[in-house]
Amino acid sequence: MSASPANEQSWTIYGQRQLDHGYTPPVPERIDWGFWPAVGPGAELLGSIDGKRVLDIGSGPGHHAVHLARKHGALVDGIDLSPTQHQRALQAHGTEPGVHFVCADVAQHLRQVDPYDAAYGIRTFGCIDPHHLFPALRDGLVENAPLVFSALHTDAEGRQPSSTVAPRQQVIRLRDEEPIPTQMWVLTPQLWEDLLTNHGFTVEAVDLLRAPEDDNPVVIQLIRARRQPRRQPPRASSRPRTNRPPAPHAAVGVGAILLNEQEVLLGRHRRGTLELPGGTVEAGESFEDAVIRELSEETGLMARPDDVRLLGTLVDHVGGVVRVTVGALVHAWQGQPATQPDESVGDWAWYPLDQLPDGLFVCSAQILTAWRSDMPIDHAPAHFTPFAYGTPHSTPPMNGLT
Repeated sequence: MSASPANEQSWTIYGQRQLDHGYTPPVPERIDWGFWPAVGPGAELLGSIDGKRVLDIGSGPGHHAVHLARKHGALVDGIDLSPTQHQRALQAHGTEPGVHFVCADVAQHLRQVDPYDAAYGIRTFGCIDPHHLFPALRDGLVENAPLVFSALHTDAEGRQPSSTVAPRQQVIRLRDEEPIPTQMWVLTPQLWEDLLTNHGFTVEAVDLLRAPEDDNPVVIQLIRARRQPRRQPPRASSRPRTNRPPAPHAAVGVGAILLNEQEVLLGRHRRGTLELPGGTVEAGESFEDAVIRELSEETGLMARPDDVRLLGTLVDHVGGVVRVTVGALVHAWQGQPATQPDESVGDWAWYPLDQLPDGLFVCSAQILTAWRSDMPIDHAPAHFTPFAYGTPHSTPPMNGLT
């Protein structure tokens, strides 16, 4: 359960002694966070864990994990660094449904599995360097997951917790056995809270559990925390160079190619040119939305965003104004093209691709040759940049839906 080789050795010795004695603790009727039955709250601190993945940190012989699986329906992974403690758990509960025991360092384990819904440790967190454990727990728990653990506050000699985050010498006691020395982090409640807060947890409560005997100085801390929601990266702000609106210097428009067999839809402008459906892009409008809107306004045809495939951008320069035109293929629509009231383009008709008429509007001509470079159309030059997701020079099958 510890990242310290010395602590791993201490708990391996402890586990071997218990194996030698053949001792297996019974599965408890409730979770006791201290050494004393029925002192303090129980497993309810973990909330509803039925069907949830729960991590038991320093699971030892596994009896607490089995209790949570049997009584509360949890799916518990019990992890312990000591191979002899792991052996005890497997011997007693290796086939228990809903429980899985792992012999590993907890931080390494958390980096290899999906995040858990809850985690707990019963008097085990003091045996693990918090700077090793808490970063792994931060990344190994889902948002708002409960974390509940107990840790030594005052030992059997009456020693109070340390005011610095550093381990100190403690002993593991077994009846009629030589005490086993170990290193332990025995910290003040404030230090535990600071460590948790700095690693992405919110501390909800810290309780002190005291022995029922007046002459027993041992005190256990019971700490309840919760994984904070992951913070979003800070967003950079932006601002205009000046409060004055910019001088108009560019025009942005769209033009749509609709095919019926080998014919393309063109309309006649009141000034005489033949044009693809299209027009000016409005503020805040996507190119696809502009195509759909202009198609409806000019022809009465209805299309959806999924029916529109953008070809790329055409840039030229007319009368001191940069003109940006985005060509599009519309491969499905509803309705029949018809002249619309108050529109400058009408008389919609289908024209064979190999017999296009003279007098095409220059932007429509540029879009058609960007789509198919082999089309015999003369027009003013424009710089074409195709969009990366497709090759504009191929002709996918297109059918109008009536």
